[in-house]
Amino acid sequence: MAETAMSKVMLESAGYDVGAYFALVQHTDIHDSILGFHAQQGIEKALKAALFKHSVFVPRTHSLGHLLQTLSDANVEAPPHADAIDTLDPYAVQARYGALGNSALDRLSVGTWLKDVVDWATGL
Repeated sequence: MAETAMSKVMLESAGYDVGAYFALVQHTDIHDSILGFHAQQGIEKALKAALFKHSVFVPRTHSLGHLLQTLSDANVEAPPHADAIDTLDPYAVQARYGALGNSALDRLSVGTWLKDVVDWATGL
């Protein structure tokens, strides 16, 4: 039961990041680090929701690569764009502290990844 509750909490929180991403992406003056952060966070929370839903131990990490490996190790179906989403890992921490430098975030692709992964987790 606790896993189901945590999965719902994670998905609700991921939804907030989806909303933030799509509200901010319309403004060309918003820096990629801000958009990348919300995309990374939304996907991270969706992956964690999937792990909770499958009663798999959720590691304390911001690494999408690590979470994808944990899903794979638990024989949980991979999310859409699993081959690309871990490229958002630098936005989890480095971007928050200005250590990312210039980035070239593909805003359209990242928005698609974010929506698709959250939809995938919601549908589990």
